[in-house]
Amino acid sequence: MGDRSQFESLIKGQLDALYRTALRMTKNPADAEDLVQETALKAYRYFDRFEEGSNIRAWLFKILTNLFINRYRKESKAPTQVDFDDVEDFQLYGRMLDTGFVAVGQTPEKNLFDRVLGEDIDRAIESLPEDFRLVVVMAFVEGLSYDEIALALNVPMGTVKSRLFRGRKLLQKALLKQAQKVGVVGPK
Repeated sequence: MGDRSQFESLIKGQLDALYRTALRMTKNPADAEDLVQETALKAYRYFDRFEEGSNIRAWLFKILTNLFINRYRKESKAPTQVDFDDVEDFQLYGRMLDTGFVAVGQTPEKNLFDRVLGEDIDRAIESLPEDFRLVVVMAFVEGLSYDEIALALNVPMGTVKSRLFRGRKLLQKALLKQAQKVGVVGPK
């Protein structure tokens, strides 16, 4: 592939997204900076293997994720278990409709986000088990497609969809608790 200036122009627009994702992965600003720096270094080192026209974003996120897994997850070998009975479909939306907080057809997310502070949302995302948090962050915060997430995490598309579904349900449950706390919805 190309030279240093070409590499810099391609990676420059991705650094903020990489840092945000690394911060959510590591939960520590210094570790996140280190992880992004390692990602950039490794990407530069192997830039000759990057195929022009390929998805630079997915390639960088794959490097970031692999470095994170190798560096931070060695001690964790068991997959995260989630009990589906704990997570009700459309629980938050239904409760918001019942209380008149949101009208049919409006997005409950926008109405909730207008009232719940960004810090509360961040806390809810941080409370997700790691496997689900990564997929949720990549999909909802960074806007990666299912294909890009599957490539970045080196998992099948079905795994991405499953983790995103479960992560969304867990996030919904955490946000419901926060909505109750701030008075957006009453207790069940």
